[in-house]
Amino acid sequence: MIALIQRVAHARVDVDQRCTGAIERGVLALIGVQPGDGEPQRRRMLELLLGYRIFEDEGGRMNRSLSDIQGGLLLVPQFTLAADTRSGLRPSFSTAAPPTLGREQFNLLLQEAKTRHSTVESGEFGAHMRVALLNDGPVTFWLQS
Repeated sequence: MIALIQRVAHARVDVDQRCTGAIERGVLALIGVQPGDGEPQRRRMLELLLGYRIFEDEGGRMNRSLSDIQGGLLLVPQFTLAADTRSGLRPSFSTAAPPTLGREQFNLLLQEAKTRHSTVESGEFGAHMRVALLNDGPVTFWLQS
């Protein structure tokens, strides 16, 4: 499982001019599922999403996690993160999970996040989404479990 996370001042996802999720200060996480991803990868990814220390403490150091600040978490499914881009000028998606597995794993991650964190919103799997954000920093990290 892959996540591209960004520390944001605010972010939102729209599908067909309808907001499916919006947060204020927190983390926008684009989520890619790979073949073979399951419960161990989901569990580790959720630990990283909630515990990765990317927010500043009183001394200005990145020493606080999303859980520490009780910020929002916006999960957005994005299968293109798992693309193979090693050759040519067109990505291959053979390294991404099939849609059925991707949807299942994303939805399970979303459900588990909602049981462990107070503010969790999401995009919509398989939909054409418009994601708007104000990156705070900018602070962006690639996480893989």
